Amino acid sequence: MKWHEILIRYGEITTKGRNRKLFINRLKENLRYTFADIPNLRIRSERDRMYLSSNVDTEMEELIERLPHIFGIHSFSPVAQCEPTIEAMKELAVEIVKGMDYKGKTFKVNAKRSFKKFPMDTYELQQAIGSHVLGTLPGMTVQMKKPDIELRVEVREKAVYMMVDVIHGAGGLPIGSNGKALLLLSGGIDSPVAAYYMMKRGVRVEAIHFFSPPFTSDQSLGKVKELCEKISRFGGNIRLHVIPFTEIQQTIQSSVPENVTMTSTRRMMMKVADIVRKEIDAKAIVTGENLGQVASQTLESLAAINDVTTTPILRPLITFDKLEIIEVAQKIGTYETSIRPFEDCCTVFTPANPKTKPRVEKMNYYESFTNFDEMIEKAVKNREIHTFPKKKTDEFLDLL
Repeated sequence: MKWHEILIRYGEITTKGRNRKLFINRLKENLRYTFADIPNLRIRSERDRMYLSSNVDTEMEELIERLPHIFGIHSFSPVAQCEPTIEAMKELAVEIVKGMDYKGKTFKVNAKRSFKKFPMDTYELQQAIGSHVLGTLPGMTVQMKKPDIELRVEVREKAVYMMVDVIHGAGGLPIGSNGKALLLLSGGIDSPVAAYYMMKRGVRVEAIHFFSPPFTSDQSLGKVKELCEKISRFGGNIRLHVIPFTEIQQTIQSSVPENVTMTSTRRMMMKVADIVRKEIDAKAIVTGENLGQVASQTLESLAAINDVTTTPILRPLITFDKLEIIEVAQKIGTYETSIRPFEDCCTVFTPANPKTKPRVEKMNYYESFTNFDEMIEKAVKNREIHTFPKKKTDEFLDLL
């Protein structure tokens, strides 16, 4: 089927009142960035809809395949075009429905005349097109309410446009419309899902990963990079800050009681993340923490971790259970990568009996005997930065 354009419906963007134009422009720039590899892409935006088109059929197919991953889109429909004559309409209607699994399905034509001087009224149009399709393609029955196949016909002065598929989008808000946050990305199941939910609310995400060679391997780091690549397909580039964390982590093991090493590790991670956050002008830190999932995620542990910073710490998965998180990870395509058996720095150094109710004053006391600040500054200075997706040029990086 040769599609003329793709009609995009905004969804939540339509509730933004006077700020609607800003969200629409952000979505447009996200689309330009995401589809930078499609040279013939044309984008036309209106108050309530947006239209994408290309004069290359394979590019149109690529757009249809990748659009469901872009936040800010409620739904979209491929649209076909013909001349504004009843014969051309009948022919196109049959061609569209013929390409579907139509046998045994219910059917309806929904016509709209934007060009009011067209010689047939709406009812006559629906009758003529519907009867022709049913006569040409036997096996369907008419149903006016919630049919399996609803052929939408819009008659304009110079052309007629038809669509039948309504493909669900990712919903949410365009990435970049709600600022930037820094994500603690471990390589496990939870943090990529946390990134997904933050991006869905329009937050541009940069990621920070704590790398402790030789205790963690290059395969572990490779897994994190692959997760960044997968997350970036939702419509925004992701920069990954890789922090050399071995020295800090070894010092924690030798300077604080074993049962609170995990809490102290998380506190140092937050201190490092806060410095990076300021440098990149992010407004919050994001984690994949889930209440009660492990010892470092009790309310007491989270309070001790939060104590080292005044920066907002966002935990979008805080009330999820593990099965819910796994289900979303499978849906967004990160699960199989996350479960590869390469341990991160937290897993390697997990104590046998971690304390579940650490006290803030005790943590401050244990850490006061060591100058962690110098090690933290050194780690931030020596970090590596990688940008994903790798295939994109830097032309649009600052747009999101």
